[in-house]
Amino acid sequence: MQPDDFVPGTVWLVGAGPGDPELMTMKAVRLIERADVVFYDALVGNGVLALIPSGTDKVSVGKRSGRHSKDQRTIDAMLVDAAAAGKRVVRLKGGDPSIFGRSTEELTALRAAGHQVQICPGITTACAAAASAGISLTLRGVARDVRFVTAHSKRGAALDINWASLAGGGSTIAFYMGRDAAGEIMRELMRAGMSGDVPVLIACDVSGFNERRLATRLDLLELATRSFAADAPTLILVGEAVDEGTPALTTSRAQARQAHG
Repeated sequence: MQPDDFVPGTVWLVGAGPGDPELMTMKAVRLIERADVVFYDALVGNGVLALIPSGTDKVSVGKRSGRHSKDQRTIDAMLVDAAAAGKRVVRLKGGDPSIFGRSTEELTALRAAGHQVQICPGITTACAAAASAGISLTLRGVARDVRFVTAHSKRGAALDINWASLAGGGSTIAFYMGRDAAGEIMRELMRAGMSGDVPVLIACDVSGFNERRLATRLDLLELATRSFAADAPTLILVGEAVDEGTPALTTSRAQARQAHG
């Protein structure tokens, strides 16, 4: 018999994946079913929340770009208090907790208070978007690596990104929370030397019933992104691998070139 990994006073940071509950791990579902309390973010979909048993306390901590119902220190304190009360605690985060999930702050606070905390990984949105589009994020001879970049910054502040390192080619770049920064992403990558006809895939509400995808090219990114709702969680994939071997995306790119003249 394996030792119990979810004793009272334990906290698990659990990846809820991109939205579709069927993309969650079996371990994530097991932990949710055993929890006494689940703290969840705004990006966790209704299908995932439906997996929480009716008798379990559910606490929204509402973190979403531009709208935080709880600041990070408050969330840290809530987790510590719940663990100190002897509860089995799940901190449910969209995607993977270790990718732009502010996990370090919560891990540090819980460990400093003497509580056991572990991570259950989840499928990150970039992988789910590629799967939905039928493409590979890496491709021999085209994309040797994948870069995960947050496109979120303090309101009014420029993105603190080494654009030259991203514009060199040979990578697929995934910009998370990229809608509002689409124009800046387009201009800075081109200023750093990336060609305007590099393929781009924009995806919002990835893996959900309302998922939308649009294939375009870098120099049309700002215009194309305007077709998505302002509050829709949006991912932007940039790189030559985006349309390789995918006729629908290749066709869309050709149409974009023709429209652009």
